[in-house]
Amino acid sequence: MSKYILSIDQGTSSTKTLLFDEYGKVVAKGSMPLKSIFYGDGFVEQDPEEIYQNVLSSLAQCLADFKLKGGSLADIKTCGISNQRETFVIWDEKGKPLHNAIVWQCKRSVGICNQLSADGLGEVIKSKTGLIIDPYFSGTKLIWLYQNDENIKKEIDAGKAYFGTIDTWLLYKFTQGQSYLTDYTNASRTLFFNLTELTWDKVLLDIFKLSKLNLPSIKPSSHFFGTTSFNDLIPAGISITAMIGDSHAAAFGEGCFAPGTAKATLGTGCSILMNIGTELKSSGSGMISTICWSTDEEVAYALEGVIVSCGSTIEWLKNELGLFADSRETESMARSVSDNNGVYLIPAFSGLGAPHWDMNRKAEINGLTFGANKNHIVRAALESIPYQIKDVITAMYNDTSIELEELTVNGGIASNSFVLQLTADLLEKNVVNMGMPDVSALGAAYLAGLKTGIFRDIAHLKTLNSEQSIHQPGSNTDQVHKNYENWKKMISA
Repeated sequence: MSKYILSIDQGTSSTKTLLFDEYGKVVAKGSMPLKSIFYGDGFVEQDPEEIYQNVLSSLAQCLADFKLKGGSLADIKTCGISNQRETFVIWDEKGKPLHNAIVWQCKRSVGICNQLSADGLGEVIKSKTGLIIDPYFSGTKLIWLYQNDENIKKEIDAGKAYFGTIDTWLLYKFTQGQSYLTDYTNASRTLFFNLTELTWDKVLLDIFKLSKLNLPSIKPSSHFFGTTSFNDLIPAGISITAMIGDSHAAAFGEGCFAPGTAKATLGTGCSILMNIGTELKSSGSGMISTICWSTDEEVAYALEGVIVSCGSTIEWLKNELGLFADSRETESMARSVSDNNGVYLIPAFSGLGAPHWDMNRKAEINGLTFGANKNHIVRAALESIPYQIKDVITAMYNDTSIELEELTVNGGIASNSFVLQLTADLLEKNVVNMGMPDVSALGAAYLAGLKTGIFRDIAHLKTLNSEQSIHQPGSNTDQVHKNYENWKKMISA
């Protein structure tokens, strides 16, 4: 009898629900778009009840697809959840949201961040949480709500307010309030979590005036979180045995099981997450320390580097300069010229992210001559992606002395062979593309399957989804490294 794992990937713009078999293959899928509410000066919210209903709709689609193919609900054994990180909900004792969910993209807490920095809290926050003071993380936006919403302040001070990232909110809803839990990865993105002690940090909560806030119990990513019928979509009910933030789930799905393995999600921006093992290491090079993934037996830490402009650079060349009609043209355009002709593009359209963290830097194109054409500019834009990845990987090595073993990639730019080959040449390591578009869902399924015994162990996982393309470093990369040295001079100018 076949055994199937349900995996819910609740993202910012949609929810995807996939059903995986015991070989890690997708057998059914459902997807539903999710809208955000934008207003004010960078405010971004979502309706918590709509998120829940959106998940149920996606789930219903997936189950309908499965039954249409002759599947039986009785063969679905467990469920894993991956979720948009940092987005959170706050609700009352009856489970009613006190406010819309505040989305990770929301910038309402810039003033709060400035005040925390002015109060000299940057170092203590970083030493405890591994994070920098930034609106990106949940904590500063909850402080904003506490200071600006009288009802929320009253509920928190009375000990009647419940906080949860999206994993916790969904679990609470799925179990009719019986399970109030989160996992280490989601907890590590809140500014409330002590990375060393693996607990909520009471000192920080006191500083933030949130000591009476109810917070979920924290468990490993692969753990028994409760049982649910998903509002009778699976009447017999199944267990939920994995919860994990989406970027961390992607790292696990990509096979970042050992120190030195890393993944890069090449989307609008780029998130690079490298497994650094079971010992926490802090960064002096602009990286974020975080949890990579965890089971009941092991907690793996990671460093994360965020690159601000990746695919967005290519979109700008298309939409604003009109250099091509389809981003898929860029690979052949880059290969149509033998080199970059001395042209470099610094993609600081919204400042520079890790490891430079220069938010005041502006984008620029250097080295233009009459000998340059649009293909050189496109090539320079594509080259800026591997250059930035090299910057981050080098910084991670400087922080940890851990050598990169290999880099796995996903996201839209991962289809560009020019970018992947240049990355392999620069890093002098293999760059692996699984060709799996839903690696976050896969990672959550792997963790759920481990907990329930569908997958024996991590060694078993390594035998699954072995179909992949590998870009190996070339034998003659002298010019590549010379070009990178020129990039470093320009980026530091």
